[in-house]
Amino acid sequence: MQDASISSAPLLGIDLGTTNSLIAVWQEGRAQLIPNALGEVLTPSAVSVDEDGSILVGRAARSRLTTHPERSAAAFKRFMGSDKRFELGGQSFSPEELSALVLGALKQDAEAFLGVPVNEAVISVPAYFSDEQRKRTVFAAELAGLKVQRLINEPTAAAMAYGLHEQKFERTLIFDLGGGTFDVTVLEYSLPLIEVHASTGDNFLGGEDFTAALLQACLKDWQLDIAKIEPQALATLCDALEQLKCRLAQGPQSLSWKGAGELREWRLDESRAQSIWEPLLARLRAPIEQALRDARLSPRDLDSLVLVGGATRMPAVQQMVATLFGRLPYRHLDPDTIVALGAASQAACKARDAAIEELILTDVCPYTLGISTTRGEDVRGAFSPIIERNTVIPTSKVQRFYSTHPEQKVIRIEVYQGERPWVRDNIFIDAFEVQLPQVGRQQDLDVRFSYDINGLLEVDVTLLETGERHSHSIDRSPTGLDEQARANSRARLAALKIHPRDTLPNRALTARLERAWMHSLGEERERIGAWLDEFNAVLASQRGEEITSRRQALTRLLDELGA
Repeated sequence: MQDASISSAPLLGIDLGTTNSLIAVWQEGRAQLIPNALGEVLTPSAVSVDEDGSILVGRAARSRLTTHPERSAAAFKRFMGSDKRFELGGQSFSPEELSALVLGALKQDAEAFLGVPVNEAVISVPAYFSDEQRKRTVFAAELAGLKVQRLINEPTAAAMAYGLHEQKFERTLIFDLGGGTFDVTVLEYSLPLIEVHASTGDNFLGGEDFTAALLQACLKDWQLDIAKIEPQALATLCDALEQLKCRLAQGPQSLSWKGAGELREWRLDESRAQSIWEPLLARLRAPIEQALRDARLSPRDLDSLVLVGGATRMPAVQQMVATLFGRLPYRHLDPDTIVALGAASQAACKARDAAIEELILTDVCPYTLGISTTRGEDVRGAFSPIIERNTVIPTSKVQRFYSTHPEQKVIRIEVYQGERPWVRDNIFIDAFEVQLPQVGRQQDLDVRFSYDINGLLEVDVTLLETGERHSHSIDRSPTGLDEQARANSRARLAALKIHPRDTLPNRALTARLERAWMHSLGEERERIGAWLDEFNAVLASQRGEEITSRRQALTRLLDELGA
């Protein structure tokens, strides 16, 4: 029997990942993962539009990336904060709309598991996500019917779960390499305080890039032009390379691919992979070095290393980390699940659950925020920082500036994020104008940035001549759309037909069989084709027990094949 407080207000944490997403609940004094309709805790962050127009989310959609690439999408988190559209089966989706479908599936799973409605959650985001990307994540949750209690940086969430698990006093570096993003966080445990000292990263570096590098090398060896490969054949090759990458720890691997008119073979061992991935491994080093510099620490000052994210399972990554730090990272915590568990722990902390009430977490702003200014007489576009990177948050900082001309009537405040001296090299966030009183002389004004624990920014401009204050919330989410456009997103998603949760195991197995058939040849292909026909016949019978029994048997057979 569940506790009444859990039934009325579940304390949920969500890891909305590039490759996989998870949801966890704080229950009976600890965080625990919630299984999806397939009984798995990892839900692939993939969406597909079925032939009947219904929406598939999770494993079935992931399988259909190979068999129906024109109807399926994944890794859309990488485009959060952009205007990119995904065309699936004649329908158009934004990254936040696709993310909302994944969040909606997780919400359904939680409600089925807990037996109560779910309305709120703590959601993790990459530490280096911009203000716009954070706001779009909040909007995705809103579309899914979830209110975000708090956004928590992914490595900080991992640190929280790790701290509760270990109960140690030490300096730690969290190395978080997921499917699409990379974050590094240096922090110190002095429980009940977890203090983040520095956080940095790369929003366009992850496991997907390592697979893409293998694709480029493979096509170069075969002397094939990617633009001339049929989409389904290319999707099949990408899928095969992803599997090859994951098996590389077991020894040299090979793949067979039928495309461009012939059957081709490609072999890969760890040495060749290291050579292919060297530019990516070099990119991993730069944020590590910056985080240590900002924390004023050397590698030998660290007591431990924690690897987070599925891409850290790659031997090349583990070897690079071990070489850089001269020690092995902790391996006893699951890098795939630790972020979701930490997010649920933060939800409990926010709700002041008795089991976690004493834990105090500090975080930092991982990037510098400032405005565009003029230097000297006419050097425009200089970047003037107001909040420096790795400032503890929440924070409020003020800087004094001056108008450029005695007759100036308006001043334009342009807000940027970045670490370069010129705004043209940084990320534009927002802009607004402030009218100046006409006093016949240059005027002083204070610009204050207030940055909250969710990583969202407010700007206040105070005119010292009059004391007049102008407040501006940086709220361009989603993508600067007006309320009508937001309503259109809600209406579009509300009109979609979501595939029934109770039939997803059958749909997922069908998609997996189709994908396995595409990857196989000869007798194995014939055998898988027979299984597919057999399962479709059992589904047509509509006999529930027989369907369940055959689904379980075929799943075991596919597992034995490694398909």
